[in-house]
Amino acid sequence: MILDGFRLDGKNALVTGSRRGLGAGIAVGLAEAGANVAVHGHDTPPLETAKAVRAAGRRAIELVGDVADAATCPALVNAVVQELGSLDILVNNAGIVRRSPAAEHPEADWARVLEVNLTSVFRLSQLAGRHMLKQGRGKIINVASLLSFQGGILVPGYAAAKGGVAQLTKALANEWAAKGVNVNAIAPGYMVTDNTEALRQDPARSRQILERIPAGRWGTPQDLAGAAVFLASAASDYMHGHVVVVDGGWMAR
Repeated sequence: MILDGFRLDGKNALVTGSRRGLGAGIAVGLAEAGANVAVHGHDTPPLETAKAVRAAGRRAIELVGDVADAATCPALVNAVVQELGSLDILVNNAGIVRRSPAAEHPEADWARVLEVNLTSVFRLSQLAGRHMLKQGRGKIINVASLLSFQGGILVPGYAAAKGGVAQLTKALANEWAAKGVNVNAIAPGYMVTDNTEALRQDPARSRQILERIPAGRWGTPQDLAGAAVFLASAASDYMHGHVVVVDGGWMAR
């Protein structure tokens, strides 16, 4: 049956940045499809997300660490393998944004955004990829952005990082597709998250954004769950290096 191809029973997932927002929505969606999920917070255990995963009848483990710290990435992957027995699905969701005009953009902000939003994606994908290549299967889902395609304003580091995420997704897919590891990405549109709070609180910018979205609303974390389950499941086994846009129609306007 076709719906069986979307089930994730017996799979073990790691979702970074899943204490709230998009990561939490993805983590709960994976659990509802059958996966055990390691949930992750930067400096606070993602207790509510873990509770929701367990409420779906799945195992949850709570992990904490700054993904910009090179030592955190192997610690996360090793914890999942040791606690759950394998790592079958990696969702690289953790991300930050720093806003300021490009001419005054602090180099420290640039470096921090690139480290969190791009370098950690490479590190975690490389570490998880080694494990997945050995077992002959695995799904890596990177969270890209509309700014993987567009430049945005006031966020040069974020745009550069998310453009890099899209290209890294394709580069890894080229090497690993024939070895049973799928690497794809989701590019969310304008979503209700902490990262977009400043935009949503700005009446002019919020109005401009909503006027361009054909769906007429900001997206929610739950709007990404279906795409994440699809890319994590056997239903997407022939998809490699694709960036799936979930944006309420923004890119079609």
